Amino acid sequence: MNYRFFIAWRYLFSPKSHHAINIISAISACGVAIATLAMVCTLSVFNGFEGLVADLFTDFDSELKISLADGRYFATSDPVVKQLREHPDVEALTLCLEDQALVVRDGKQVVVTLKGMDDNFDSQLNLPHLLYPEQEGDVVLHADVLDYAIPGIQLAIQLGLRPDFDPSLLVYAPKRGERVNLANPLSSFNCDELMSSGYVFQVKQSKYDANYIITSLPFAQRLFDQTGRATQMEVRLRPGVSVRQAKRDIAALTGNRFSLQDRYEQQEDVFRIMKIEKLIAYLFLTFILLVASFNIVGSLTMLIIDKRADIATLRNLGATVGDVRRVFLFEGWLISLLGAAVGIVLGILLCWLQQQFGLISMGKSEGSFIVEAYPVVVQLLDVLLIFVTVLIVSALVVWYPVRRQIQ
Repeated sequence: MNYRFFIAWRYLFSPKSHHAINIISAISACGVAIATLAMVCTLSVFNGFEGLVADLFTDFDSELKISLADGRYFATSDPVVKQLREHPDVEALTLCLEDQALVVRDGKQVVVTLKGMDDNFDSQLNLPHLLYPEQEGDVVLHADVLDYAIPGIQLAIQLGLRPDFDPSLLVYAPKRGERVNLANPLSSFNCDELMSSGYVFQVKQSKYDANYIITSLPFAQRLFDQTGRATQMEVRLRPGVSVRQAKRDIAALTGNRFSLQDRYEQQEDVFRIMKIEKLIAYLFLTFILLVASFNIVGSLTMLIIDKRADIATLRNLGATVGDVRRVFLFEGWLISLLGAAVGIVLGILLCWLQQQFGLISMGKSEGSFIVEAYPVVVQLLDVLLIFVTVLIVSALVVWYPVRRQIQ
């Protein structure tokens, strides 16, 4: 064993001539431990919320969304569509046409995002988790001459729709390539009728629940004057297929004409904000860790004063100034490492208890939140990042006082 480390280890646990030094060392380790615990718990909560949001979007967003890189509409007969349907990684491909429309019912007018989908739309949407009331039998978007609408739950409330009643909705969209006729504005719009399917969907995200209506692809094509065209392809991959690898393979097939987005890229703004918030929280907690680590400065300074005789003995035995400095550098690092180890273990334990028992709830009103307790997910990379941060901070804090005190 390195004798410098051995001496530092003995100094850490052996009694000092002044009992206060042991107390200050313990306080220093506790300060680092508490700061480390806070970092583990805080970053884990951010991971939990990120996973929760990802799960919510998963029920509505497709595994891969493919749209034109330059332009909006493409022909449903495009050779790429057939090639993708036959691709070994693709289990289901759904053509969609998505655009803005005006919905009118009983004097209420709401601008919505109308999403027309192929008949195999249920292969992309997780209907049992989305629909209310619970799905009974097959859900269809059109039958004979009727087209059905599945609105978001907030939008349905805004329009006054009821699941036990089948009212019709008038849907308006501007005619393709025409200017608005000020003398007769309605003549410049396509108008068609949608029947309520008796279902509403709920993603628990206002972006969808308050703005989207799902209907059949032919209805959307007819309303927007885009017969035989679509705005996007939604892909569900076969079980076990890596999304990243499939994305690369499909991108090689589609070339530069199409852009591909996985679920995280489809919600890029949301996840970017969450990552920025997590980064800011990490920086603030690192600053708190830095402040807590300054307790080590006082502990080392008092220890150096207390061990003046030992320092003189080491110098007489041939130890250099650098050797003596390393002894106390190791001492400071050991205090930090002890605090970091205790903080990480306690932080992981606290996160586990939160996962199992929901110690900290979101609020007292049951059912007011998506989850009852704060979600937490401990990630190994976060734990490693915290540990390395403690090492760097402790190295910076310890170096100056040791160098200044030991000449």
